Amino acid sequence: MATIEQLGYSAFFIALTCIFAIVARRLNERLSKEGLVKDLIFEAIAAAELCGCCFELIIVADNFGVATYAVFLFTLTIWWGRNWGSATACPYTYMEQIVEGEVSFKEAALKIWAQLMGGCCIFRYVQLYWWLELAETHEGRAFEDCKADLQVNLYLGAFIEGFATLCCRLASKVISEKDARFGAFIDSFIGTSLVVAAFNYSGGYFNPVLATALKWGCAGNSALEHIIVYWIGSCLGAVLSVPLFKTATFRNMFLAEKTKGD
Repeated sequence: MATIEQLGYSAFFIALTCIFAIVARRLNERLSKEGLVKDLIFEAIAAAELCGCCFELIIVADNFGVATYAVFLFTLTIWWGRNWGSATACPYTYMEQIVEGEVSFKEAALKIWAQLMGGCCIFRYVQLYWWLELAETHEGRAFEDCKADLQVNLYLGAFIEGFATLCCRLASKVISEKDARFGAFIDSFIGTSLVVAAFNYSGGYFNPVLATALKWGCAGNSALEHIIVYWIGSCLGAVLSVPLFKTATFRNMFLAEKTKGD
């Protein structure tokens, strides 16, 4: 049976990962020249931190339950929002910017590539910690064959990931525009709640890089199925949030804006 001490090993690893990321960001800030390369490194660091922590959150969820997992995720989401700066560790933010005309396709592609490199390469670091087997919860996990999280029909899974991503992005845009007090906490609560709601259906990733780093090649899904659910589903939801957020109906409902003639 999992104990508080074993949970402590997971908390230690997550904290250590965040500390390494802080150091890496400071080194990049000092040593890299301003420009695209510096931004790419920041994206890789953010994605590595995200995926490194979430690998350990799998251990937390499996052994201590989804409620404990949610507490960790809620806290981490606030932390990441305050420390990542302009980095997002998420591909569809740049897809949204392409739609908005704010970034070129080339720049977006390079940043997504950097995210994938950071997110996928971090597993060796995670694997080393698990290999030490400091806690019973890590026993056998370093070289264990992974299993896909999709528990529903392929297209339902894509819909869940897409719809939840749409809700997350719309909520974030509303909170940002309203400049709401405690906005980071509200945003984190909404995101965490949606993750928990989808946890037993699609896994609740809502981030293609995170899903790819944690579950690409796992038993239960083909590469095409993974792409449909976690890339196409999530990215469509995010891109749809751009025009929907601008509609008069949505803005009147959530931002209390009245159209002319009302």
